[in-house]
Amino acid sequence: MNETPFDWAQSPAAVWRRHRSGLRAIRRLDPISWDDLTGIARQKQALARNTERFLAGEPSNNALLWGSRGTGKSSLVKALLNRYRDRGLRMIEVDKDDLVNLPEIVDDICDLPYRFVIFCDDLSFDVGESGYKALKSVLEGSLELPPENVRVYATSNRRHLMPEFMSDNVKSEVRDGELHPAEAVEEQVSLADRFGLQLSFYPFSQDVYLQAVDALFPQVADRQQLHIEALRFATGKGVRNGRTAQQFFRQFAGDPRFT
Repeated sequence: MNETPFDWAQSPAAVWRRHRSGLRAIRRLDPISWDDLTGIARQKQALARNTERFLAGEPSNNALLWGSRGTGKSSLVKALLNRYRDRGLRMIEVDKDDLVNLPEIVDDICDLPYRFVIFCDDLSFDVGESGYKALKSVLEGSLELPPENVRVYATSNRRHLMPEFMSDNVKSEVRDGELHPAEAVEEQVSLADRFGLQLSFYPFSQDVYLQAVDALFPQVADRQQLHIEALRFATGKGVRNGRTAQQFFRQFAGDPRFT
């Protein structure tokens, strides 16, 4: 681990770097704000409530944000840090391939006077990967209870984080009217079950997509032309979501029609 203690008073976020076996301060935090996020009010409210309970030392859950790509899962976690950093929230991003180091990371922060969210972005496991075992021990502990000042917030396109195969369900059976899942299904569900808060994200409807576009172009008078171009852009991408709205903004910001 780090020979020099990490200065959490100066840096609210860090990323684990395996080649240096330690934490590196994130130098350029994404400035996305809480109010920038539209179309996911239900998820924002639930995650904010859980995080506020965590910061207050009240019972709180690890959180899994799962669902369609580009719908604001990662952005919501980033905005969470910007919203609560002044209240003692700190964040450590850990790549899936580095989860084997998670118990050591947690050992180094469990006695610090901050509340830490371990952020695992785009988390999923393929057949034969074993990193989820270290994650399980941090989520619920083993012989030693998990620390009270650490929670795991993960995003994933998969609800159960692990691959699901038709054959797994075929191997399940019913005994005396009671369903007994196959071992593979049990393993898939048991990992996701350790996240007490699970928030689902779905593709944007056209109205929600256009609301996201409007939020990015607040000064535009000709909304009809803006919406026509935004829908044309989304059709070319083949998807309507928050990421598409952001990409549309980057391409058309400064366009004379939309200033």
